[in-house]
Amino acid sequence: MFDLDSRDIKFLPGVGPQRASVLQQELDVRTFLDLLYCFPYKYVDRSRIYLIREMDGSMPFIQLKGRIVRFEKVGEGRGQRLVAHFTDGTGFVDLVWFNGIKYALEKYKLQQEYMVFGKPALFNRRFNIAHPDIDAIQDLRLSSMGLRPYYNTTDRMKRMQLNSAAMEKLMASLVKLLKEPVPETLTPDILEENRLMSLTEALTYIHFPANAETLRRAQYRLKFEELFYVQLNILRYATDRQHKYRGYVFSRVGDIFNGFYSHHLPFQLTGAQKRVLKEIRKDLGSGRQMNRLLQGDVGSGKTLVALMTMLMALDNGFQACMMAPTEILANQHYDTVSHMLQGMGLRVELLTGSIKGKRREAILQGLRTGEVHILIGTHAVIEDPVTFSSLGLVIIDEQHRFGVAQRARLWGKSERPPHVLVMTATPIPRTLAMTLYGDLDVSVIDELPPGRKPIVTIHQFDSHRVSMYRSIGKQIAEGRQVYFVYPLIKESEKIDLKNLEEGYLNICQAFPDCTVCKVHGKMKPAEKDAQMQLFASGQAQIMVATTVIEVGVNVPNASVMVIENAERFGLSQLHQLRGRVGRGADQSFCILVTGYKLGEDTRKRIEIMVRTNDGFEIAEADLKLRGPGDLEGTQQSGMPFDLKIADLVRDSQLLQHVRQIAQRIVAADPTGSLPENRLLWERLKKLRKEKEDWGAIS
Repeated sequence: MFDLDSRDIKFLPGVGPQRASVLQQELDVRTFLDLLYCFPYKYVDRSRIYLIREMDGSMPFIQLKGRIVRFEKVGEGRGQRLVAHFTDGTGFVDLVWFNGIKYALEKYKLQQEYMVFGKPALFNRRFNIAHPDIDAIQDLRLSSMGLRPYYNTTDRMKRMQLNSAAMEKLMASLVKLLKEPVPETLTPDILEENRLMSLTEALTYIHFPANAETLRRAQYRLKFEELFYVQLNILRYATDRQHKYRGYVFSRVGDIFNGFYSHHLPFQLTGAQKRVLKEIRKDLGSGRQMNRLLQGDVGSGKTLVALMTMLMALDNGFQACMMAPTEILANQHYDTVSHMLQGMGLRVELLTGSIKGKRREAILQGLRTGEVHILIGTHAVIEDPVTFSSLGLVIIDEQHRFGVAQRARLWGKSERPPHVLVMTATPIPRTLAMTLYGDLDVSVIDELPPGRKPIVTIHQFDSHRVSMYRSIGKQIAEGRQVYFVYPLIKESEKIDLKNLEEGYLNICQAFPDCTVCKVHGKMKPAEKDAQMQLFASGQAQIMVATTVIEVGVNVPNASVMVIENAERFGLSQLHQLRGRVGRGADQSFCILVTGYKLGEDTRKRIEIMVRTNDGFEIAEADLKLRGPGDLEGTQQSGMPFDLKIADLVRDSQLLQHVRQIAQRIVAADPTGSLPENRLLWERLKKLRKEKEDWGAIS
């Protein structure tokens, strides 16, 4: 049998050069095998034939067998439609076409027996089916009397007559060619141990299942394989990195760390912070390169842990670097770290794109000589002119905002790969963390510093704005500050949202005695910083902003966060915004403002936000509501290929099961040299899109 993976799709009967070009551009299908892996997105049961007299308005889809007795054109011009009066002897139903009228009249004959399939609707007391699927009884498709597959198609494909039914016909032609087995991608031991059907069976039944059970088994086999290779990829490269990359040994905790701990610590460490520091300390002294993910909710004290980790590097004669995604956040970290280290004789510098001239050159010189101990900056720190005397530790904040290649450039700044601590304030559910960051050790700060009160979250309809403003006025009178966050900068004609410009004017009118500042992403950095500084210094009582303030503003005196059109935000983003308040000792509030009309998912999001402040519970809920593809950062994942059938949420148990199998294989064969695993390693190598060892980068 010819190799499916090398056979050009244009040679499949029914395709040809033009359709092949469309399939390549729309679905990335180039070969027979590519097409075989375009799985249906749903199935409809075609096993039952209904009688017209059994029809009612609640049926989603229905299959009928009968004859067309009359055609009738209704209406004029563009509004014209074709109606075919169809009967099975028990009643009549109208088959309706709003376009393709000429085609339907030519194709379908009176008094010939057809099988009709479609969604019934009731109009003027008569049932009709718009644009039905119709087959002559003698021409019934392979799947038409069982579970029928439905395929995703695009408008461009439909213009080439490549709709779902056409895709089904192509699949039927392709499946007929599978007379010999498709080369297996899993070893006999794995297949037998997990009672998996063969790949040939799975690829046949996923398109044309004989019944619900064969479909379930085919889906399980293909999901198993996808998730298994995701985990094998992560674990193999994590193991490889541990063997290949020896880390600098930080053997001592010395005067710098101890001096800070004894005399400069701003508050008592929480139990979670102490536990995480012990985990980091163990990594740094192990002789292997640390690659650790530090998760912690907003305000949980990650920056303090990062600083104390940098002091461990300094105690061992190394420099440390901290990279943040925005100038605002880099500035905030610089101010925090400089303030905490005041009087310790350590040189901390800030490097961003806006620092130029003599000041920039002095910083670069200090890095080369080792006089600069800690560098904090944006992506400017990875530019070529930036060289270190002895870089031993890199901390990356909100790392999902950096590209993989950007992060890789940090490795060229040191003789050996520096230790890496990745921080995120976006809690990542365990199922997703296993896939996105499965090659990192994970630490979690799950306690808030003492004295912090949980934020009270309130859902408010926008019609109750007067009472809301009254409550906010009381907070301002007590000396507190307030954020108002809007989803848009300027009004959109398509979406009826309260926008920032209109909101700014309304708030200025509602609070005439207050200074109101305004911040959004289209402002110049200097202008934005000036407005931020007005608020941070307390000169402005109210800040009106877009989500630009999601990270990078730390104003302990701000006690109220108002999120306008909260229904337009995802759960994780709402949680991030809420974390801008609650940073002082005062009780803080988050007010989610929406209209009355809310969809089911939106209502659930709002209810979750009101009920809990637990970032991990919120992240799990967000993953279930939105799916992993919508979560920030998944495009940076370590997955060697896109998931075509598995789902990280719904298939989380299977994910954990295949991870255990992959762990067992990697532990027994860390170098990939055992002959019984050759098939697995060759398959993995083929699946990987990039030759670079990105698995070794955080």
